[in-house]
Amino acid sequence: MPTPPRQLLVDLSVLVHKDDQSGIQRVVRNLLQALQAAPPEGYRICPVYDAGGYYAYVTQDHFPLASEHPVLPLQVVAGDRFLGLDLCPDLVPGNRALYQDLRRHGVEIYFVVYDLLPVTLPAMFSAGASPWFSRWLETVASVADGLLCISRAVADELLEWIEAAAIVRPDAPRVSYFHLGADLQVDPAMQSAANSQLSASESALLEQLGSMPAFLMVGTLEPRKMHAQALQAFEILWQQEIPAQLVIVGKPGWMTQALVARLERHSELGQRLFWLRHASDAALLQLYQRCTALLAASAGEGFGLPLIEAAHHGLPILARDLAVFREVCGEHADYFSGDSVALAQALRRWCAPGASTHLPASRQLPHLDWAASARQLLAALDGQRPYRRACVYLP
Repeated sequence: MPTPPRQLLVDLSVLVHKDDQSGIQRVVRNLLQALQAAPPEGYRICPVYDAGGYYAYVTQDHFPLASEHPVLPLQVVAGDRFLGLDLCPDLVPGNRALYQDLRRHGVEIYFVVYDLLPVTLPAMFSAGASPWFSRWLETVASVADGLLCISRAVADELLEWIEAAAIVRPDAPRVSYFHLGADLQVDPAMQSAANSQLSASESALLEQLGSMPAFLMVGTLEPRKMHAQALQAFEILWQQEIPAQLVIVGKPGWMTQALVARLERHSELGQRLFWLRHASDAALLQLYQRCTALLAASAGEGFGLPLIEAAHHGLPILARDLAVFREVCGEHADYFSGDSVALAQALRRWCAPGASTHLPASRQLPHLDWAASARQLLAALDGQRPYRRACVYLP
């Protein structure tokens, strides 16, 4: 009689209640679909969620969960695996005893670590974010068999944090990393249909591109994305009568009231400055194809999916000189460091006549689709992508 498949329990505790179609939720959704399309041998994919102090199975394939959905509590056997794919800092610390009980019953526990930014850049997050996130880190570092980071840079930061935090446990968690994928294939017929549905503001923006170099920033407005510094750099260019456009795509996030007011009242808005709070897939695709370069100015990232998407469309990349951007882009991007004046100097070189012939070719940047990303995740889960064991203290 064949052995029944074990369970890979994939935690979707945030996604089942809110799918904002961006950020980590976008990653969770795409990796879940890739895992379901190609489950690991000997396992079946079982989405689960925190139902209030215990986990239950997700019984529908669309989100948010309907209020009348049946609640089926988790049932496990030795050899099952729990994967904390969703980021749930509000829930995980309260479930420490539950994870420990699962481990005693032979269930392996893993969590994906997307970044450590609230603790490495606390000034760029709301008050209280650093201790709040530290509680999540301390919990997962204390109870997990393995921690799966989305880049080597994040893995290095995590290992440093665990050592500094002096985590006490009888065995050291395995820290591995994998890289994220991107939606790269576009059906021409679907693209044509989507283009016909561009909003008036999207069409107006696209019509104004091409008259001068245009630099694209993609991502939610928040302090660490450094939109304010980028805007200041472009203001330096505009004062010097250097033709350049700044295109920002992203909704407002935290601590951005002053930036939003500055953008909305800017004298260049609609001329050399453009801001789309919500861009359709068709509009974003057109921007990747029509802009001069992607500007990745973040002060910190866990990975940087827009880099991969830009490279797929052959859009050159100007990125801040971060370890994670070097890891993702290597020689296929140009890098800058410093303040708005330094960024303006880098932009000025990109705006010079003939500059495009000397820019790094981003199209050769190695990248994954979501299926390949999921395979890397599973390999890390199986210990086939070893990196390091965390340094912990014995009880």
